[in-house]
Amino acid sequence: MLQRILTVIAIILLFPALAQAQENRITGRIVDQKTKEPVPFSAIGLKEEQSGALTNEYGFFQIAMPEKNEQDSLIVQALGFFRKAIAVKRGTKMEDITIEVTKRVIELGEVKVQGGKIKDLALGARSSTPGEGMIQGQPGSQYAFFVKNEKGKHLGMIRSVSFYIGEHGFPQEPFRVRIYKPDGNYNSPNTDLLTDNVVVSAPGGGQWYTIDLTQYNIPAPDEGFFVAMEWVVSGDKFYTTNFSDNYTPYGQIMRPTFEFKESRTWSYSIGKGWSLITLVNNGKFYNAMIKAEVDAYK
Repeated sequence: MLQRILTVIAIILLFPALAQAQENRITGRIVDQKTKEPVPFSAIGLKEEQSGALTNEYGFFQIAMPEKNEQDSLIVQALGFFRKAIAVKRGTKMEDITIEVTKRVIELGEVKVQGGKIKDLALGARSSTPGEGMIQGQPGSQYAFFVKNEKGKHLGMIRSVSFYIGEHGFPQEPFRVRIYKPDGNYNSPNTDLLTDNVVVSAPGGGQWYTIDLTQYNIPAPDEGFFVAMEWVVSGDKFYTTNFSDNYTPYGQIMRPTFEFKESRTWSYSIGKGWSLITLVNNGKFYNAMIKAEVDAYK
């Protein structure tokens, strides 16, 4: 009898703590304003708190309430949608909220029909043997490699992109393919050329994995473009981080290549943005092992 009473008392005492824990979280879902469909793998972050999260494939997220300031802004960035900011006040209940984001209307440039023959042009890494080392990510982070048009060919559409997946880690975990123009600061990745969610899983590691992109009709800029791997989460997993946290590997691993005498690889993390990787080994730069095939006009 005494044991039952003590158990009931313990549960009663626990209720305030549970309620407080719920109040200290922001939970909800990101959806398309027009269709109300979930928007998967959206990056969200508290601006002043310097913390961030990534939604799963169903658009759900959870993130801790701000602790440093009474007020903050929750920033939502989703592929193919306009950026959105929501005011957050500490102590306000923000559970199971729905955030609607507006789709970007992509204006396609004029497509000119080019005479002459079209051939397949390979850009990027040429070696089939990876270098020593591993490129690991965490959900929401990206590694982007610039596939340069070194011969100055007139390019057409992007046919495919390939990533060399390492044999370690979890090769079959999903990742998202990102394609960018090199129009950011210092020619960093910036404007999305691929605005569809292309989420794939490699069959295994220790080999090239190629993704066919012909159905998306992506025009390749003549100077070249960035191909990126973005680490994502799946199922009922959630991911949150403080931007100052230590690096925590997750998912599949890419392998590096030392073929180039210049750095062509940029890394991205939620809250920190893009930064150029400048590691060097015997005069050759450490780059992500990525390549692409495009149409080229003779």
